[in-house]
Amino acid sequence: MSTTTHPSAEHRGRSKHTTLRLVLSALFLSLGYVLPFMTGQIKEIGNMLLPMHIPVLLCGMVCGWKYGCAVGFMLPLTRSLFFGMPVMFPSAISMAFELATYGLIVGLLYVTFKKQNLLTIYISLISAMIAGRLVWGMMQAILLGSTGTPFTFRLFLAGALLQAVPGILLQLILIPSVIFTLHKTHLLPFRKGTYQQEK
Repeated sequence: MSTTTHPSAEHRGRSKHTTLRLVLSALFLSLGYVLPFMTGQIKEIGNMLLPMHIPVLLCGMVCGWKYGCAVGFMLPLTRSLFFGMPVMFPSAISMAFELATYGLIVGLLYVTFKKQNLLTIYISLISAMIAGRLVWGMMQAILLGSTGTPFTFRLFLAGALLQAVPGILLQLILIPSVIFTLHKTHLLPFRKGTYQQEK
């Protein structure tokens, strides 16, 4: 009796968990559509707040790397198609690979830690931010190079770092705060087991 009921119960639980992740991923995707309209109202630094990055990074940490990667790749491309911003070439295409890298790396790293806390959040977040910017630079060089336009190291520093300082600071403050709040409210508790306990 138990051999027939337990697998089905496990399957239902897994299916419910997958459905929840899909719903949350859709929510993060929707936030990626809406947030740029809100930050765009802030003069001078609105475009520097990188509003599409935030829901992708959160999606990777909350839903996992597969969902974060998928949302990250789709968001700039579909937003370009729906609203015309960002411009498809080269911005949306390069951002698709950049944001996919964010969701992938932050999701992969965060679940590798047997004990999760604010430190592991920052390690995962900063690693993903560095990797994503490197991928963005590579894609910009490839895409602009195909049109004969050079993508210099100065342009990389300006786009990946100097012009992104407000957005970087916002991500470093907001995302750990959200994840820590989810932990404190028991919606997404930190994993606290040791290697021996996890076995």
